[in-house]
Amino acid sequence: MDRKWWTLIAVCTGVFMLLLDLTIVNVALPQIERAFNASLSDLQWVIDAYALMLAALLLTAGSLADLFGRRRLFATGIVVFTLGSVLCGFAQGSLMLSLSRALQGVGGAIMFATSLALIAQAFQPRERGVAFAAFGAVTGVAVAIGPVLGGAITSGLSWRWIFFVNVPIGVIALAVTLRRVEESRLPGAPRPDFLGFVTFSLALAGLVYGLIRSQTEGWGGFEVIGSLAAAVLLLIAFFAIERRVKGPMFDLRLLRVSTFNGGLAAAWAVSASIFSLLTYLIIYFQDLLGYSAVGAGLRFLPLSGCIFLVAGVAGRLTTKVPVSLLIGAGFALVTAGLLMMHGVTAGGGWTHFLPGFVVAGLGTGLINVPLASTAVGVVPAQRAGMASGINSTLRQVGIATGVAALGTILISTVKSDVVSSLLRTPLHAQAHAIATALSAGGFSQALAQAPRRYQGLVAAAARSSYGDALNTILLVGAGIALFGMVMAFATIRQRDFHQAPSQVAKAAAAV
Repeated sequence: MDRKWWTLIAVCTGVFMLLLDLTIVNVALPQIERAFNASLSDLQWVIDAYALMLAALLLTAGSLADLFGRRRLFATGIVVFTLGSVLCGFAQGSLMLSLSRALQGVGGAIMFATSLALIAQAFQPRERGVAFAAFGAVTGVAVAIGPVLGGAITSGLSWRWIFFVNVPIGVIALAVTLRRVEESRLPGAPRPDFLGFVTFSLALAGLVYGLIRSQTEGWGGFEVIGSLAAAVLLLIAFFAIERRVKGPMFDLRLLRVSTFNGGLAAAWAVSASIFSLLTYLIIYFQDLLGYSAVGAGLRFLPLSGCIFLVAGVAGRLTTKVPVSLLIGAGFALVTAGLLMMHGVTAGGGWTHFLPGFVVAGLGTGLINVPLASTAVGVVPAQRAGMASGINSTLRQVGIATGVAALGTILISTVKSDVVSSLLRTPLHAQAHAIATALSAGGFSQALAQAPRRYQGLVAAAARSSYGDALNTILLVGAGIALFGMVMAFATIRQRDFHQAPSQVAKAAAAV
C-alpha cells in the first residue's frame, strides 16, 4: 500500500480517537459524579479542561509542526493523548481526572492542528478530494456514535474504560505514523508566538474559572471578580501583542473581513448553545429520568444522526446556495429545536425532547460544513491554515464558556427553586443547607442533609427544580443560537469569498 494511504489511516485513526472523546465523556458524567461524589462544577471542569487546552494550543501546535516537523508533532500528540487517557482511567478523584483531561487536550490539539497538513502533504491536489472526504466521514462518525459507544462501554464495563479504550487505538496510530508516514516541514516557518499563546491561554482560563466559581461564591466574590478582571486585562494584552509581534498566532487584519467575523460568531454560537447544552441534558436523562448510560446514549441518536446525515447534503448545497442562507437557516432550526425542548415537567419523559432533537440536529448539520468555508474561503490561500485554526479555536471557546455559563445559571436556578419548595415543608429550617449541598455536591449530598423519612421530599424538590433550571438554560441556549442566526445574515457576504463556490465547498470539506 502506498505511503499516502498509510498517512490517511494514521491521521483518521488519531483524529477519530480525539473527536470521540469530545462526546463520549458526556454520557459517563453521572457515573463519574457518583464515583467521586463530585459537584456540578467538578463535572464542568472534566469537560472544560479538555476544551480549554484544545482552544489554547490549536494555533501554536500548528506553528510548532511547521517548524519541527509534522510527523514528529503528530506522533508526540498521540503519545500525550494516550498517556492522558491512561491517567484519566486511573483517576482517583475529580481533580486528577480534570488534570488528566487537560493533558488529553494538549495531545488532541497537537493531532488536530497537524492532521490536515499531513494529508495535504501526502496527496496530490487532484487526489485530495477523496482523502478529505474520507477524513470528513471519519470525523462525522466519531461525533455521531460517541454518545452510544460511551453509553455501551459505561453500562457494560465502567466509565474508566471510555479512556482505556483509547490505549490500543493510540498504539496502532503511533506505530503506523512512525513506520509509514513521511516527515514534512514548512521551509522558513516563523517561530511560534509564545507570548500570544500565554496571554490568550491565561485569559481563557481566567474567564472559565470565574464563571464556574460564581456558582459557590456569587458574582460579588473576590475570586470571581479577580479572575474575570484578569481575563479582560489579559485579553487586552493579547490583542496588543498580536498587533506588534512579527509572526502573530492571530493576524488581526483578518478581522477586517465581515464574513470572517460572522464565521467566528457562528462558530462560538453553535458550540455555546446546542453542544454545551448536551452536558446538562445527559445528566437530566440519567439522574432524573433514570436511564442507563447506554439508554441515554441511544436516545440522543436522533440528534447526532441528523447532524451527520445533513452535513453531507449541506456540503453539496454550498455550491448552489449562499453560505449566509445555509448558516442562518441552520441557526433558525437550532433555535426552534431548543424552544421545542423547552417545557420540561417533573412527570415528562424523554419523548418530549424528540421533535427538538430532530429539528436542532437538522440545523446543526446545515451549519457545520458551510461554516468551515467561511474560515478558509474569505482569506488568501496562504492564510487559510491560520483562519481555519482560529475558527476551530472559537468552537472550543464556545464549549468552554458555554458549559461554564450555562452551568452557573442552572445551579443558581436550582438553589433558588429548592429553597422556595422546602420553605413550605417541615424541612424549612434546613432549606438553605440542602440547596447549598445540592449545588456543591450533587443529589447524594443533598439527600444526606435530610432525615431519612424526608429524603423523598428532597428528591422530588430536586427533580422539579432541575427541570425548571433546564427550561431556563434551554431558553438561554436558544437566545445564543438566535444571535448566531442574526450574525450570519448580517455579516456573511458572498462577495467576500476569494474562491469560486465549488472550490469553497472543497475547502469546507477539508476543514
